[in-house]
Amino acid sequence: MNGLDELAERVRFELDCVAYPAREWVKPRFHDGEKLLDVLIVGGGQNGISLAFRLLRERVTNIRVLDRSKPGLAGPWATYARMHTLRTPKHVSGPEMGIAGLSVRAWYEAKFGAEAWARLTKIPRAEWHDYLGWLQRTVGIDVTHDAGVFDIEPLADDLFAVHATIGGRRERLLARHVVLATGIEGAGRWLVPPAIAAALPRERYAHTAEAIDFAALAGKRVAVIGAGASAFDNAAEALEAGAAEVALYARRRSLPKANPNRYIEFSGYIRHFADLDDAVKWRFMSTFFARNQPPPQDTFERCARFDGFTLNLGSPVDEVSFDGGGITIEGPAGRATFDFLIVGTGFSVDLASRPELARFAGEIALWQDRFTPPPGEENALLARYPYLTGAFQFTGKQPDAAPFLSRLYCHSYGAMLSLGATAGISQLKFSTERIAFGITRSLFRDDAAALLAGLEAYDEPELDISAYETRRSGRAAKVA
Repeated sequence: MNGLDELAERVRFELDCVAYPAREWVKPRFHDGEKLLDVLIVGGGQNGISLAFRLLRERVTNIRVLDRSKPGLAGPWATYARMHTLRTPKHVSGPEMGIAGLSVRAWYEAKFGAEAWARLTKIPRAEWHDYLGWLQRTVGIDVTHDAGVFDIEPLADDLFAVHATIGGRRERLLARHVVLATGIEGAGRWLVPPAIAAALPRERYAHTAEAIDFAALAGKRVAVIGAGASAFDNAAEALEAGAAEVALYARRRSLPKANPNRYIEFSGYIRHFADLDDAVKWRFMSTFFARNQPPPQDTFERCARFDGFTLNLGSPVDEVSFDGGGITIEGPAGRATFDFLIVGTGFSVDLASRPELARFAGEIALWQDRFTPPPGEENALLARYPYLTGAFQFTGKQPDAAPFLSRLYCHSYGAMLSLGATAGISQLKFSTERIAFGITRSLFRDDAAALLAGLEAYDEPELDISAYETRRSGRAAKVA
């Protein structure tokens, strides 16, 4: 038995030790003879499997997890994430849900040894991907892969028909609660400026979140637009693949040095941001978004060590054109020609662009529907974020409208303004707790009448006094 097998055995023992109360309690529900899922989780990455694990520990077991990726590729870690290591410190925790044996440290030490962990500065991206897969298998979470949800249809206030393509076949799944754990872009879409899409052939550009054949860029001239970490990651990948030249264009006049993410990584903020009033949330997020984040030092160095790398700060792209041979970029940095363009302009919060939400996106409350900032604090970007409850539930534009939205949860970057939580790792143990609490509270309330009737009819004997009564009868007989 190897170290990981021994660790998995230890974990199962630990889970057994803290399994109380172990009884499944949610009453089965049916619709036209078909059994309903209690919870359907859309997304089998770190958010999805963490929530599934939390629900299983609450003995909510009638759940299903769907992921659009192929087996072994859930989440961004083996696809479009191109950093060498995670951005977060190595002691980050979350998916293990408080079980030490399931922590990334325990996994890493079982695989590579304690000394290797001590030497480690940040967790390699590929190792995090493998760790999540091991955790999923160890705790017994089944993920259905090659499954894309294209429509969520409310059949009633307490029932959804979720339309999906699974393994190339269309299926309809009935669920009482649906959680959208759909990643960074889960409340919108990756953003490519319309001017770029209109000017260039599709094969000449790609967003940083798309598949890119970096080997094909060897010897090529590559432009990257954006100054975020992913823009630098992709610039580094192109350089390391042999690109002759990579020029990065950024509107910012200087790169930020401090990372506001590091400041907010404390339990008080992550756990209780949702408890602030709207005005304070707005100020927090306005400040956070305005500060921007720098690329990690090691990511910047991956680029800077190449003579063919050029960083153009204070250089927005004014015009992009294509003459049939090369891509021409014009702006404050001058005029230059490239063979390929990588777009690192992030994403847009746009619920109507999500196919699974399109049916009722117009009924979902946004912050602009519920909050009017003081003069001078307006922010069109923040105004488009969905207005969520403390349990990550969508809400209607009017407080009593679209009650079915109370059973639909946004576990993606769209939760940033309402809960201070993102699709990242640091918030996992807090966000999953909130969502799981919201789901179990609803399930229990739904079943309260049946559970009360069960209590009234409960007659399973626990006390047996027959031996005492037999002895007493015997003594009485002797006296007589």
